Amino acid sequence: MNAHAPQAERPHVIRDAKGKRPQFYEAPGLDQAMSMIMVLANELAVLHDRLDSAERVHAAKGLDLAAEIEALQLDQPALEAREAWRQDFLGRLFYLARKDASEAAAADTAERFRATIEDIAQT
Repeated sequence: MNAHAPQAERPHVIRDAKGKRPQFYEAPGLDQAMSMIMVLANELAVLHDRLDSAERVHAAKGLDLAAEIEALQLDQPALEAREAWRQDFLGRLFYLARKDASEAAAADTAERFRATIEDIAQT
């Protein structure tokens, strides 16, 4: 897929695994942090490879890519495309945190809320 392709070409599919997730670390939140680190590491590896490829292609044609990048001025559609990519990336980065929050919210019922309020009121 082209990195600059419009977001509309990529259908949004909810990809939540059902059931209990395996937990590898005892410390709360460490599994989420490791997941986020792995997403970042993957993005960094892909970015490195793409930039290396671009530099090699341009160098073979006698172009100074670094200078061209420094001089680049983006138009509004390019800025919007970058922001759309950034939002998609952040969605993947914070996937587990959002999923945990969603599961916690779904497990929270009105009855449990009232019981908590009563418990607080009695103390």
